[in-house]
Amino acid sequence: MPATTSLGDFWEAWPLFADAVLTGVILGAVLGVLGVYIVLGRMVFLSAALSQVAGFGVTLAYAAQIHLGIAASLASPTLGATLLSLLCLTLIWRNSEQERARRDSMLGLIFLVGSAGTLMVASKIIQELHDVKTLLFGSSVAVLPEDFHMVMVFGALMLAIHIWWWRGFVEVTYDEDTASVRGMPVRLIKLVLIITIAVAVSVCTRVLGALPAFAFSIFPAMAAIIVANNLLRAMLIAACIGGASGFLGYLFAFLYDFPVGPSQAITGLVFWCLAIVIAKLVNQLQTPSSGSQHV
Repeated sequence: MPATTSLGDFWEAWPLFADAVLTGVILGAVLGVLGVYIVLGRMVFLSAALSQVAGFGVTLAYAAQIHLGIAASLASPTLGATLLSLLCLTLIWRNSEQERARRDSMLGLIFLVGSAGTLMVASKIIQELHDVKTLLFGSSVAVLPEDFHMVMVFGALMLAIHIWWWRGFVEVTYDEDTASVRGMPVRLIKLVLIITIAVAVSVCTRVLGALPAFAFSIFPAMAAIIVANNLLRAMLIAACIGGASGFLGYLFAFLYDFPVGPSQAITGLVFWCLAIVIAKLVNQLQTPSSGSQHV
């Protein structure tokens, strides 16, 4: 498949979309780190549900601006995504604490309500149709400067929280019972962890779209866990893969005229496939052949 443009064209046009590319790099790295907790904590469906309900929150904010005349400062799409995600998180949290067997059913319900609600509300806000398509499919080519600055501050804050609470997050993710026996505030630590995940997914959904938000939170972590031999190394690798997926996905979309979000998602998938191949090769090299073993 021939490229529609060249790599030189990409760098010449860099000032036009630098904010969009760097936004993808930052959010890819942040969600890559958080994705390790998501994958190890078996919260993949949580990430999928939150990305959809965050999209619903964004469309509701647009609808409030258009049909109710609420100022954009009050009906902010980012605020709408975050609030609705946190509301659904409260339902999931109570459900998981009291009736764990129904947690998957609740996540499925939230996913479907978020998806259907987004499409239904979007049909009534034609004025924001482009933004809604971006929200659903991650087709954003440009990012507003204020969104880029918000993402930079947000990314630094998220990483600071996870460096500060790192040991507690690891303990409750790996062995909640042991953490409880050691006297750690397990419920508080879990709540902070899930809230940071919900807010991160909401911000990424608002700025880049639901598809890249879900992909960034899953593929980099899956790839990193395969090749890393400890949790800290897995997080570092996942951050690198997430950032690389944000950059290379945009580059691939530019060169071959594809939508950005799906390109970033496919790039993450490619990294995961490469990690599987690398892990198998390393395993074969480390395993002595039967002919070389002494009798």
